[in-house]
Amino acid sequence: MPGRIMTGSGIVLDLIRSGKATTRSGLLDGLGWSRVTLSRRLDELLEHEIVIQAGHTSSGGGRPREEFEVNPALGLVLAVDIGSSHTRVGITDVVGAVLTEDEADIGLFDGPEEIFRWAEQVFDFLLIKGGWSRADVRGIGIGVPGPVDSHTGRLGSPQLDPRWDNVRVRDYLAEWPDDIVIAIDRDVNVLALGEARFGWPELSDLVVVKTGIGVGCAFVMDGNVVRGSRGGAGQLSAPLRDRLSEPLRRLETVASGGTIRDRLVRSGEYVRTSADIVALADDGNPDALALLEEVGEIIGYALADVVGLLNPSAVIVGGNLAEAGERFVAAVRRSLFGAAHVYSRQSLVVAQSRLAAKAGVRGASALALDALFDPDRISALTRSRAA
Repeated sequence: MPGRIMTGSGIVLDLIRSGKATTRSGLLDGLGWSRVTLSRRLDELLEHEIVIQAGHTSSGGGRPREEFEVNPALGLVLAVDIGSSHTRVGITDVVGAVLTEDEADIGLFDGPEEIFRWAEQVFDFLLIKGGWSRADVRGIGIGVPGPVDSHTGRLGSPQLDPRWDNVRVRDYLAEWPDDIVIAIDRDVNVLALGEARFGWPELSDLVVVKTGIGVGCAFVMDGNVVRGSRGGAGQLSAPLRDRLSEPLRRLETVASGGTIRDRLVRSGEYVRTSADIVALADDGNPDALALLEEVGEIIGYALADVVGLLNPSAVIVGGNLAEAGERFVAAVRRSLFGAAHVYSRQSLVVAQSRLAAKAGVRGASALALDALFDPDRISALTRSRAA
């Protein structure tokens, strides 16, 4: 019943997870419930070992106050961050702390079957190495290189690789138990969630750009990722060069790691991934450095309208190309500031990802944890067990 959900244990857990209220008095203030109702809901969470008592805090001379936290021993979350040419996986606890990671030069253009077969093999290895098993897994979070329809759980169409068109990711995870929560979102949304939650928690309005072989953009407004009606928000277009009647082109067709790779290959360099481009830049390759600046400037120009429309506090540049450092980010910043409206660029921060390579894994874990600890799900779970 709706009335029971509104005073369910999941609401209590949501406040504890957010850190906004972790004591009985703080929860009472935040919820406005009676002490009896709160005690019942806390008892449900404690009984099912979803939360534990974390110790006591000083209460100004009176009796110490109990603090509550999510039980980190509840289980594990598997996180997958699939990029155009590189994929990272990790295992976290249910608080989001990364326990172990791995990565490989495998991505979008290897196709879904190859990627998920590889990921399952790596996870089985990491689980055994850590002394765990599949029975310890509570959720799986996955970032995929394309829009995901939240209503159907399918990737949109068309994708850059047609093998991903209308893919239902769960079909590739059929061997996992049905009670494991699986959450899927676009890779750049996952990166944005990680940056907003763990990298830039002091800011509530961000534009996040993932720069690799492809280019993706995500929006965080009032602390929440904006996905759009069918999961496709954030499609950046190439700057118009000729007639206004021409159809828009994807930005990555003119400015991305893919365009840099193609030009370097034509000049005789061996380049396959965005990490290869960064390695060349780190070695001082003049062509790679010049192309990174050129692409950064085009991306910055494309972001000028986004900044004017959304007025964010910061533009965060992540993905493998951002690992080239300030020279690349400075090109984005310079072009963006040169093209953006005066008001929208006032106090605007344009900076490299704080989480760097860990952003995708941490974001994918957070995505799964939000689904695992969804307030209605937890309220229903604790009620059904108590019945």
